[in-house]
Amino acid sequence: MRVYISADMEGVTGICAWEQVEARGGTEYARCQKLMTAEVNAAVHGALQAGATTVCVNDAHDGMRNILVENLHPGAQLISGTPKRLGMMEGIDRGFTAACFLGYHARAGSPGVLAHTYSEVVHRLEVNGEEMGELGLNALLAGYFGVPVVLVSGDQVLAGEARKLLGNNIEIVIVKEALNYHAVRSLSHRQARTKILQGMLKALARKNLKHLPAPAPARVTIEFNDPARAAAAAILPRCQRLNAVTVTYTGGDYLEAYQAVRSLIGLAKSV
Repeated sequence: MRVYISADMEGVTGICAWEQVEARGGTEYARCQKLMTAEVNAAVHGALQAGATTVCVNDAHDGMRNILVENLHPGAQLISGTPKRLGMMEGIDRGFTAACFLGYHARAGSPGVLAHTYSEVVHRLEVNGEEMGELGLNALLAGYFGVPVVLVSGDQVLAGEARKLLGNNIEIVIVKEALNYHAVRSLSHRQARTKILQGMLKALARKNLKHLPAPAPARVTIEFNDPARAAAAAILPRCQRLNAVTVTYTGGDYLEAYQAVRSLIGLAKSV
């Protein structure tokens, strides 16, 4: 059994401010790197205990050099650094039994802590008319490769997104309650790790796991927070600018659409 883990940072217990998840935060960021790495280790431990022969961890936050490899569980492999062809899902392929999303956050415009979708320049993002955050975008990419998402961790707002999108065939570990964008009520670090380990054991014990079907063709629509951002994004060939702040792109399959999302946002951030 091969298990894939995409690890973000904003959804880790105790985290509620950007200084905690960006290098400019100094010692506060360094402390939170340890929290993130420990939650990843709990998931790795659970996966190995459940019988996994391979556990691949992709550092999926910001510059993707956050997990402390010197503290990583020795049974895991780590993908880090950027740019990556598949970004937050680098390394995913059809050979994995299951995918897990750790430390994830809710989508832009939601009441989740530090909620956003890839970047502060995105106000709203849809796939074939359905609003999506990073959870949804990445779950669909896992589905494109035939891999079911079996566990997610983060706040209660993310949990609601996961339940709506993925139904009951998933383990959800709520490690904190979002009180507002910059305030949380968190589990202790030890309790969060225990719940993640137990959640992984339950997730991998499930039978008849089903992946989320990826649409083809796939139309992505992004509403940016500024007309200048949309104008920059609209440089991408084959996209359409629907209005002052909205750009859309239709991919022949979901992989093409997923990579277009990353390109559109990258262009938008350039101005």
